[in-house]
Amino acid sequence: MVNAAVAAGPDADIQVREIELPTPGPRDVRVRVAAAGVCHSDLSMINGTFAPKFPLVLGHEAAGTIAEVGSEVTRVAVGDRVVVNWAPACRHCWFCLNQQPWLCTSVEGMSSLPRGTIDGDPLHVTLGVGAFAEEVVVDQAGVVPLSDGVPLDVAALLGCAVVTGIGAVRNTAGVRPGESVVVIGLGGVGLSAIIGARLAGAAPIIAVDVAPEKEKLARDAGATHFILAHDKLAKEIRSLTGGRGVDHALECVGNSKTIRTAWQTTRRGGKATIVGAGRKDDQVSFSALELYHFARTLGVSVYGSGDPDRDIPALATQIELGRLDLEPLVSHRIGLDGVAGAFERMKTGTGARSLLVFKS
Repeated sequence: MVNAAVAAGPDADIQVREIELPTPGPRDVRVRVAAAGVCHSDLSMINGTFAPKFPLVLGHEAAGTIAEVGSEVTRVAVGDRVVVNWAPACRHCWFCLNQQPWLCTSVEGMSSLPRGTIDGDPLHVTLGVGAFAEEVVVDQAGVVPLSDGVPLDVAALLGCAVVTGIGAVRNTAGVRPGESVVVIGLGGVGLSAIIGARLAGAAPIIAVDVAPEKEKLARDAGATHFILAHDKLAKEIRSLTGGRGVDHALECVGNSKTIRTAWQTTRRGGKATIVGAGRKDDQVSFSALELYHFARTLGVSVYGSGDPDRDIPALATQIELGRLDLEPLVSHRIGLDGVAGAFERMKTGTGARSLLVFKS
């Protein structure tokens, strides 16, 4: 039995409950979780954006230590430090074979599969992980070995926010040195995108949010400008970019209004990249003429359009070399009983990433 943060249904109170994890199968591993980041996708599981099955263990962004391995596991051994990968590629579907592992068909429907029990009833876990628990059981493909030089707490952020935000800049948008960038929405993913833009040599890097307290977080991550969102945002951004608009706009909210804003702040021939995951009933409209006239590219970044087996170790190396500092992404360190409060801060746009840290 382990303790976990469990939601009984949409908008239900989050409770710390004892759960029974499944016995690891031949290719499974049991991970003792050291830390887990509180991601907006976790909130989306209970606020109606997504429609998972309940009861549900929340959380999917985590790092920890291998506590047990199945008889056929070859990827890791007991005691190894790992980052959990919530979207492990199968390596044999059409998308994997065509160099798009972030679209692997095996990832879809993970939250619909029961993994363990609570009070004897079937239990579901967020994105196949359920990281807001003292331990998790996942397939060996769902963990990426981590070098000893990276602290396990901040390493948790490599499991989603950092791979997604930096990947959106590098892999999806393809930002080049000297290009201008605006990032709209400064949660963990948005701040990671700013870090990615700084590493890419972008200039200027314009950060946009509705909360004024996000300015320091944005500037610490590498933003050169900070703007509070307002009705004439596109005009102000054009004034900072020679009247044209930015080369790249990254929308990290997942909302029709901010998607339109990202589109409108992008120069003719530029690229707007949608990183946030929104609601299925939130429609975005474009006229046929504006699509033709502005010649902008509208792209979408899923999990940073990357391969976590490649990207997580590469980013970990950057941390070890002192080139990548993830501390600016963390505004709160909490225990299991602090998850509900982290969601409330997320709803109001307060702070950056809340990091759930388990006592060793």
